[in-house]
Amino acid sequence: MRHESLIMACSSDMAGQVRGKAFRARDFDRRCAQGVGWCPAQAAMTAFDTIVANPFGSVGDVLLMPDPATRVAVDFGTDDPGEHFVLCDLTYTDGRPWECCLRGFLKDALATLEHEAGLSVKIGFEHEFHLTMPDAPPPRGYHLRSFRAAVSYAEELVAALDLAGIQVDLFHPEYGASQYEISTVPTGGLAAADHAVVLRELTYAVAARRGERVTFAPVVPEMVVGNGVHAHISLLDGEGGPVMYDPQGPASLSETAGRFTAGILRHMPALVAFTAASAVSYRRLVPHRWSASYNNLALHDREAGMRIGAIREDGDVAAQLNVEYRPADATASPYLLLGAVIMAGLQGIRDQLPRSQPTEGDLTTVSEAQLNALGVRRLPTSLGAALDALEADQVAQSWFPPLLLEVYLRHKRGELQLLEGLSEDEQIDRYARAY
Repeated sequence: MRHESLIMACSSDMAGQVRGKAFRARDFDRRCAQGVGWCPAQAAMTAFDTIVANPFGSVGDVLLMPDPATRVAVDFGTDDPGEHFVLCDLTYTDGRPWECCLRGFLKDALATLEHEAGLSVKIGFEHEFHLTMPDAPPPRGYHLRSFRAAVSYAEELVAALDLAGIQVDLFHPEYGASQYEISTVPTGGLAAADHAVVLRELTYAVAARRGERVTFAPVVPEMVVGNGVHAHISLLDGEGGPVMYDPQGPASLSETAGRFTAGILRHMPALVAFTAASAVSYRRLVPHRWSASYNNLALHDREAGMRIGAIREDGDVAAQLNVEYRPADATASPYLLLGAVIMAGLQGIRDQLPRSQPTEGDLTTVSEAQLNALGVRRLPTSLGAALDALEADQVAQSWFPPLLLEVYLRHKRGELQLLEGLSEDEQIDRYARAY
């Protein structure tokens, strides 16, 4: 029987889930011009597919407006429908941007950074995930045998990403059981977020076709360490040249980069409400789990909130230097993650914050008085506490359209209510299945 090709118009929502509606492929140009109808209350849908309290109810209409530059067309061979979808902006029916469009929020953050500071960004992501393979050998961290077990999957995934226009940098087994990491080559801010959305979906798609299972959940049952998402951020000037490096600056950061980083560090307790966006995210953000638990800057330290990694000193240091934002995972929308971090960095430039001094050693052994003197604080230890920190940070709230902020806070408070009465193991299982 004849098949009609379909394309799904998609949006990555406040739960980091990709939802939308499909249309005929032959209608692509018309749909790019006219859009696809969407319900505002979908913004309040949690990762558990429950719509929580929101300002919209059953009233209103917005549009999914496909961006042709994001169209994904990946064929997997004969008799397979392939992966055909396109990412969208959300607008009112009269064409005005909708305040709850997360992709639009990131666009605005990037435009504000350029307008106020004359800067743009390049961002590379590292994505960690857990891969369940039938009959796989016992998992071993970073081991060639673990790579060998997944190499067929990895090669199919990298090929699919290549067809989607995403350039992979590295793929390797991670420390956790059956845990893998895939990183992408740095690109512009909006493209980096788009690529993060597409990468996750193709990671699921390849696994499903092989009878395997993937989860990006920050914690999975019986896992020693969790799955994170790390964003490597570089600042560029108006000519596209690097502006991060000053060999005389703290951690070799220039004044501009230092102020940008200081803004992120100052507002990090509020930022994690967006970047570590689930109840179980905070099982990762504890000391001695190779994650981030303080709002500190450090060299080469994988437990720092912001890390500066290894740089080849015989190469172009200025072009290599970047700061890595670590307290994040895949329960976050990539658009909210990057938009919030960029606005925090810009706030540091606005406020002309002094460059932060890098910390050294295990911060759990440092007295609270010493930490306070360094401007270092323990990050929130639960999503509820992170939401409280966001509501207490008036500056951070000012970066967001009031409607977006209201819906987000209600969304996450509602998500927490859905988990009431569940044990920690039951919560971990629910998120593992959702992501």
